[in-house]
Amino acid sequence: MTDWRAVFGHDRPYDEQVDGIETAMETAREGGYTVIEGACGTGKTMLALTAGVSLVRDPDTDYECVLVLTSVKQQLRQFETDLETINESLPDEHAPISGLTLVGKADVCPYNRERAAGFDDGTVYDRCETLRERTRELAGEGGPTTAGDLAARGRSQQVGLADSGRRDRGVRLLETAGERSPYPPDLPEFDDGRGEVEFCPFYAQYLADLPEEGSEGSPVEAVPFDLTAAGLVTPDELVARSAYHGTCPHSVMGAALGAVEVVIGNYYHAFDPTTLAAFTGGLCTEETFVVCDEAHMLEPRVRDLVSDGVADATLRDAVTELSRVIRPVKFDREGREYEGGSKTADAELVRAELAGSDVSFDELARTLEFLQDLRAELDRRVSVHLDREHRGWRSDLHSLPDDELPLRDPAEPAEDELTAWARRAGYTDVDWVRAEAAGAVAARILNEAEDEERSRAAPAVGRLLGEWYRRDHTDYFREIELERTWDETEPPDSWRRAYNARLALHNCVPSGAIGERLSAFGGGVLMSATLAPMDAFAEVTGLDYLEREADRPVVERRYGLHFPEENRESFAVAAPKFTYDNRGRPATLGGSNGSGGDRGDAEADASAEDEFDPARPGYENPTRRAYADALTRIARLPGNVLVGMPSYAEAEWAAAALEDRLSEKAVLLDVSSGDETTESLKGEFFAGEGKVLVTSLRGTLTEGVDYGGDRLVAAVVCGVPIVNTSSPRTQAVRRAYDEAFGDGFEYALTVPAVRKARQAVGRVIRSPEDVGVRVLLDERYARDSWDSVRPYLPDAEEFQPVSPDMLEFGLDRFRERLE
Repeated sequence: MTDWRAVFGHDRPYDEQVDGIETAMETAREGGYTVIEGACGTGKTMLALTAGVSLVRDPDTDYECVLVLTSVKQQLRQFETDLETINESLPDEHAPISGLTLVGKADVCPYNRERAAGFDDGTVYDRCETLRERTRELAGEGGPTTAGDLAARGRSQQVGLADSGRRDRGVRLLETAGERSPYPPDLPEFDDGRGEVEFCPFYAQYLADLPEEGSEGSPVEAVPFDLTAAGLVTPDELVARSAYHGTCPHSVMGAALGAVEVVIGNYYHAFDPTTLAAFTGGLCTEETFVVCDEAHMLEPRVRDLVSDGVADATLRDAVTELSRVIRPVKFDREGREYEGGSKTADAELVRAELAGSDVSFDELARTLEFLQDLRAELDRRVSVHLDREHRGWRSDLHSLPDDELPLRDPAEPAEDELTAWARRAGYTDVDWVRAEAAGAVAARILNEAEDEERSRAAPAVGRLLGEWYRRDHTDYFREIELERTWDETEPPDSWRRAYNARLALHNCVPSGAIGERLSAFGGGVLMSATLAPMDAFAEVTGLDYLEREADRPVVERRYGLHFPEENRESFAVAAPKFTYDNRGRPATLGGSNGSGGDRGDAEADASAEDEFDPARPGYENPTRRAYADALTRIARLPGNVLVGMPSYAEAEWAAAALEDRLSEKAVLLDVSSGDETTESLKGEFFAGEGKVLVTSLRGTLTEGVDYGGDRLVAAVVCGVPIVNTSSPRTQAVRRAYDEAFGDGFEYALTVPAVRKARQAVGRVIRSPEDVGVRVLLDERYARDSWDSVRPYLPDAEEFQPVSPDMLEFGLDRFRERLE
C-alpha cells in the first residue's frame, strides 16, 4: 500500500487534510465517493490530488488515472500548481507524476493559434475535420501516397527551399508557443489525380508516427516525448513540443490520455455526450478516480450540457441539405437533367446509398416536408409573439430584447404546443423519429458526393426531433429562445435580421445524468467550499440514488475555517430585504417600499438585467438608501473591498451610489465581458492603493478567484441572489423539482442562491495570516422568518446579526484590531 505522505506536496498537512485524504482513499477502495465541504484555505486541491495519485500508484488498487473536473479556470490553474508542487517534493526514488491539461482544438491547433491559412475560432473544427479526413484518404489504404510522404512534402514546400538548396535561410516557418514548426504558414497541397488538394502536415506526421495497424503498439507511441519523465504537460508545453516535432498537438493530447496519471479538464470532458463520444469516453471507467471540484456548480453546468437545441439557421441548412439529396432523384424521375455542379449528389449515388440504409426515398422527402413546415411554424410563432409584445417591431429591430417563448405553461407539465401543432398538421410519431435516420443518411450522401468529411446540419436536427418526441414533459421543458444578433443578409423587416431563434429542449432535472456518469467511475471526491445542505446536494446530483440503488458508499465531510477567529469579523446585517418590490421597480427606481409578506414577494427578487439610471431623481428610496449607507461604511475600511450584487444592473447602481459618497477610494465596476477584460480589471483592483470592486454574483469574480494576502480586506453580498423567477425555464425547473424533491423553490432557487453568497464572502479569508470582514447584507440572513435563509448557513453562528446602525460599531472594532 502506497504511503500518501510520500505524495503530499507540503511538509505538514492540516488535520482536515489528513482526515480527508484517508477518508477519500478508504471510500474509493470500496467504489464510493467522498463529498467534502471545505472552507477556503482547507487545502482541498492538494487533498484530492494526494488521495487520487496515491491510489493510482498503489499496486493493490485498479485505479490507473485521476480525472480532475472543474468549471473555473482559476481552479484549473490551482490543480496544475499543486501537481507541480507534488512533483517538486517527491522523494528521489519516485518518478514524477505525469499529467495533462485538456483544452479544445482552437487552443492547440498551430494554424488557428497564429490565425494562419485562413483559420479562426469559428471555423477551426470543421476545417480540421475536413483536412484530417482528406489526409487519411490520401495516406490510407488504396490512397496515392503515405503519411510520411505527406509530412515530408509539407516540409519540402517551404518557400524557396526546394529550389535553392538552403536549409531555412530566407524561409518563413510557422511559429507557435515559442517554437518553430517545420512547415510554412500556408497549407501544403497534393495532387490526388483530380487536382491539387490541401492537407494537414501536422496530422500527416501524427499518422506516420502511429504504430502500424495490426501491431501490438498503442497510440501513445505517437507522442514525441517521454510522458513518464515529463511531469505535468500544460497546453502551451504540449503545443510547443508537438509543433517542434511537426505533429498534431490535439491528436497527441488524445493519444496521451490513456498514458498519464492525472488529467485536468472541464465538466464537459465527462458529461457532454459529444465530447465523450469523440474524445474522453475512454477515461470514464472503473479504473479512473474522478475529482469534481467546485461541485456546487455540477448540477447547473451538467443541466446545460445534457440539454439540447437547434437554431433556426441549422433548420434552414438541414432543409437545404435534404433538398440537395432529393432533387437529383426527383429530376431523374421527371426526365429532367439536374445540374447541381461537380460536387453534388447524382441520382445514382443517392439510390445506391438509400439501398444500403433503412431509409426510403419517400421517407427522405417526408422529412424534408416536415422540416419546411416546422420552420414555417417557427416563423409564425415568433412573428405573432413580437406583434403581441412589441408593436411596430419591424421598424425598430435594434430595440428587441432577448426573449423566451415557452411552448407550454412552465408550471403545468403537459404536451408542448409544437408537438400538438405537428399532430394537427398530420405528422405522426414516425415523422419525429425517422428524421434522425434521414438526417444521418443525407449527411453521408453529401460527404460522399463532395469527397469531404464535415459536420452537417441534418443529423443534428434529426437527433433533436427524435429526443423531442422521446422525452417526457415534466423533467424536460420545450421553448423557443430568441437571442439578440444581427444579420444584414436577412430582409430589413424580418425578425431573423435581429434574432437567432432556437428550438430548445431543456433537461430540468439532471440528477439522473449526473448519477449515471458518476457510476461509470471507480470512485472519487466531490468538493466545494459551499455544498450545504448536504442532503439537498446528494439528491440533485444523483448521489443518493448511487448509494441507495447501486450500493456505492457516499461519505460526507465538512471542514470549517480553522484559521484564527480573531483575524475575521462576520456580520449578517438586518437591512430591509433587497427584493424587487422593496428596492424600487427599475422602471422608476422608486417603487413600493413595502416589506412584502408572502412567498410571491420573495419570487419578485428576480435580479433581472434591467436598465438603471442612477442619475434619475428618487433612485434612492429607503431600502436603497439603507444599502448605499451600509456599503459606504464597509467601503471605507482600509484596503480592497469586494461588493457582490444580484445582477450586473444592480452592480451598476451600487457603483454609482458609492462614487457619490466615496471620495477617498476608486470604485471599479465589473460588467459582463470576456476573460481578457475581466483579467485586466482584476489586475487594476490588486494594484496600488485600496479600491472598491463592484460586480455581479452571476459573474466570475466572486468564485474561484484567489484574493489571498492583502488583496482583500472585506467582501459584502447585497441581497439573496435568487435567479430571475419570471423566466419560463426557471419556473419549469422549479416545477420539475417539486415533483422530484418535494420543494422546488428551496432546491432550485434558495439553496443555489445562498451558495453564491457564501462563495463571494469566502473570498476574504484564504490563509492563517489573512485578516478581513465578511458581510451578508439583508435581513433574511440575520433573522428567523418565513423566508429566512439563515438555516442554510452552516456557519451561521459566526455571522453576528446586527442592525444597520450597529454595523458601524462592529467595523470600528475591526479597525482597532488592524491598528
